Amino acid sequence: MNVAVAADHGGYELKQHVKRWLAEHGHQVTDFGAHGTDSVDYPDFGFPAADAVARGEADAAVLCCTTGIGMSITANKVPGVRAALVFDPEFARTSRTHNNANALCLAGKRTDATQADAILDVWFATGFEGGRHTRRLGKIAARENTGPE
Repeated sequence: MNVAVAADHGGYELKQHVKRWLAEHGHQVTDFGAHGTDSVDYPDFGFPAADAVARGEADAAVLCCTTGIGMSITANKVPGVRAALVFDPEFARTSRTHNNANALCLAGKRTDATQADAILDVWFATGFEGGRHTRRLGKIAARENTGPE
């Protein structure tokens, strides 16, 4: 799987850990930055990574910022991206089974390496359930394509 990764300064260290995990598990990684801990703006890195998913250049994205909230908001502005802010393996599972999330958002301030490993293990091993969830995602996609009413 080709995975886009991105972070701001607050998620940089976690992104570096995620990159190692992805490589160790056989994934190709495209790093959209940031490339250090100097203060930067998360949309500058989150949008290009999310765009890669939307264009089909990446199969998924892992986005990290201090809280995960900024990256989640950013990625969810890109049509076709379903970003989920995840804090534990159960949310990781549900984000995939129910929401078919294609972008995983993590909080650099709250997620340590052990927790990140547990989340990544579940998120990348879990597929979409379909069924009633397909109908719900269809409604989201339809609104995404029409804009505000």
